Amino acid sequence: MTWVLLRGLMRESRHWGEFATQFQAAHPDEDIVTLDFPGNGVLYRETSASSVQEMAEFCRHELKKRDYAPPYQLLSVSLGAMVAVAWADAHPEELSRVVLINTSLAPHNPFYHRLRPKNYPALLFIMLFGSVAKREQLILCVTSTTSKQSTTVAEPILKQWQAYAESAPISVGNIWRQLRAALCYRAPAQKPSVALLMLAGEQDDLVNPQCSIHLAKKWQCELRLHPAAGHDLPLDDATWVIQQVDADRIA
Repeated sequence: MTWVLLRGLMRESRHWGEFATQFQAAHPDEDIVTLDFPGNGVLYRETSASSVQEMAEFCRHELKKRDYAPPYQLLSVSLGAMVAVAWADAHPEELSRVVLINTSLAPHNPFYHRLRPKNYPALLFIMLFGSVAKREQLILCVTSTTSKQSTTVAEPILKQWQAYAESAPISVGNIWRQLRAALCYRAPAQKPSVALLMLAGEQDDLVNPQCSIHLAKKWQCELRLHPAAGHDLPLDDATWVIQQVDADRIA
């Protein structure tokens, strides 16, 4: 069986950090594949897709090109979770399980929950016009609770993220395309016919956890909340995420 890990807006496969290694150790008999969307990571020179559906189609074709056959299991964060939902809606037969982490979906969640209003000015300005250092610092600040507690933890992460951004710079045009794709995506009214688990951090400073709570209730699917983690749950508590995924599998 193959696990496919999908990241969010402006993030790439290297941003999984130690999580991917830990996840592989917990699933030694399964393939773990991390994919970059066009415009990010190893594909930073390419033009980003203009819709979430196109991102899902890219993933499908990329896996087939690499000789990974379905059914797949998806573990996805934020924009990656939108891609997972679009994939599950269009091709449910290809997926056996989907884990959505801190996602938000129109029309089910209001815009002021999908992105906390207090972040609008800083995010728009820094992401589009700020330096790499300031951009990565802001992203870490609004996505991780662990990094806020200790500069000892935050500094090496920031250094690493800045190195990623410098070696694979994302263009302003691609930032806009990815942001527009996320804002324009409309999820299906009904839950896709795939086994679905939702995880969310109660201290998410970027997306209101009410998005996950409301969606889980509407779609009648399992939701597990981490009381101390933020938006980047795999960064804040990788062990907890893996435990929830495996508990769901065992159940």
